[in-house]
Amino acid sequence: MVDRIIPLVEQRYGVLQAPLNTLPSTPSGHLLDQRARPLHDLRISVTDRCNFRCAYCMPKDVFSKDYPYLPHQALLSFEEITRLARLFTAHGVRKLRLTGGEPLLRKDLDRLIAQLAALRTPEGDALDITLTTNGSLLRRKALQLKKAGLKRVTVSLDGLDDAIFRSMNDVDFPVADVLDGIDAAREAGLSDIKVNMVVKRSTNVDQILPMARHFRGSGVTLRFIEYMDVGATNGWCMDEVLPSADVVKLLHAEMPLVQLEPTSPGETAKRWGYAGADGKHDASLGEIGVISSVTQAFCGDCSRARLSTEGRLYLCLFADKGWDLRQLLRTDADDATISNAIAHIWGQRTDRYSELRASLPAESAQGRKRVEMSYIGG
Repeated sequence: MVDRIIPLVEQRYGVLQAPLNTLPSTPSGHLLDQRARPLHDLRISVTDRCNFRCAYCMPKDVFSKDYPYLPHQALLSFEEITRLARLFTAHGVRKLRLTGGEPLLRKDLDRLIAQLAALRTPEGDALDITLTTNGSLLRRKALQLKKAGLKRVTVSLDGLDDAIFRSMNDVDFPVADVLDGIDAAREAGLSDIKVNMVVKRSTNVDQILPMARHFRGSGVTLRFIEYMDVGATNGWCMDEVLPSADVVKLLHAEMPLVQLEPTSPGETAKRWGYAGADGKHDASLGEIGVISSVTQAFCGDCSRARLSTEGRLYLCLFADKGWDLRQLLRTDADDATISNAIAHIWGQRTDRYSELRASLPAESAQGRKRVEMSYIGG
């Protein structure tokens, strides 16, 4: 079998700096890292497969028909995912986001959502369960996902021009079917629907205004994401990054905007509301968001951990190593041992790659062998 293209530095628990049994046996519900950042969000990749071949994530020349995807037995089972989610919840996680690859390719995903929806925080509250998808299967699955307990959905869509969109997904998938999937999500009763647009300077800048016009006043929040240097396969270079400030300036010239307060600490997007005739935010017109990981790092209050498809825990989207929780799950470790492992890993966390990017040597910033976004989600 061909070696996996994604380079992972595996760090197992035998080399952690402190014995796991030296940590408190009862989670405090407020776990902090070395920069006093709480653990609040857990992003769970349920598959490493996707039916799109977007150049910034899974380019076709790398992820070809011969690419060695993970075998099914390597993936965490739904029961293993739910067990880990329950343990993370005891440490303060309140939001679960299911990602991929394309998460809707995972068979019977509604069964996992139902299991996660049954979890409760120590205070007895339900978790915020959401999902990021390319929208290609939403028409078929939105209603069953909602019935299972999914609360929200985010759809990736990089333009309304069909030729541009087909070129970006590189599998000739029509934009109309993604828009139909968004309609299906609304019809199913999923709330707070978001659309994420990755802006690549040479490809889809001319889609910014058409996308804003389309979703303004629709109840769907459009978010613009800077093209990021995730992984080693997407050909990233700074010249392709359109700063979010330029996106806001472009939009504001046609559709006046007013800046809004964050909805929660650690939020990745800066919010801008469409202004009415009085110059104030008109809620009926909605809002946009900009995610500026390259030009305006938000590491300072990042509260997110990422669980890969095969059970490795990553503490940053730009990480180059992960910790193997699957090994603990499949060697009969009890809940206390796994819980202590989570606490120990997060407690050592110092990650702030986006803040450091500009000061890193070029070969370190751009040549570093980071984990692929398709492996741990966005």
